[in-house]
Amino acid sequence: MLKSAIPDRERLTAIRRVKTWTAERFSLSDDMTVSVIEVACGLPGCPPLETIVTFWTTSDSRHAFKVFKPISEVTPEDLPPSWMKQAIVSNGDDLSCC
Repeated sequence: MLKSAIPDRERLTAIRRVKTWTAERFSLSDDMTVSVIEVACGLPGCPPLETIVTFWTTSDSRHAFKVFKPISEVTPEDLPPSWMKQAIVSNGDDLSCC
């Protein structure tokens, strides 16, 4: 049997929660895109599921960070502090490690 590609209600709620916390933490405007995804990691030492959060402050300024737990377990305390906003700028680097 194929699993539905539509996320369940709890998952959508968790995604919205993390997006809201991210926007609030980094003072993002409503028109800035925030992406929250959960990925499985098969590398030794990785948690089975981790959450990757990405947002753009300009068309060419992407910020990204990982939380080493599933979306449903992420809390506001897991997000980087607001003063790290410039430190999490990602210039296309792979986030497979950290």
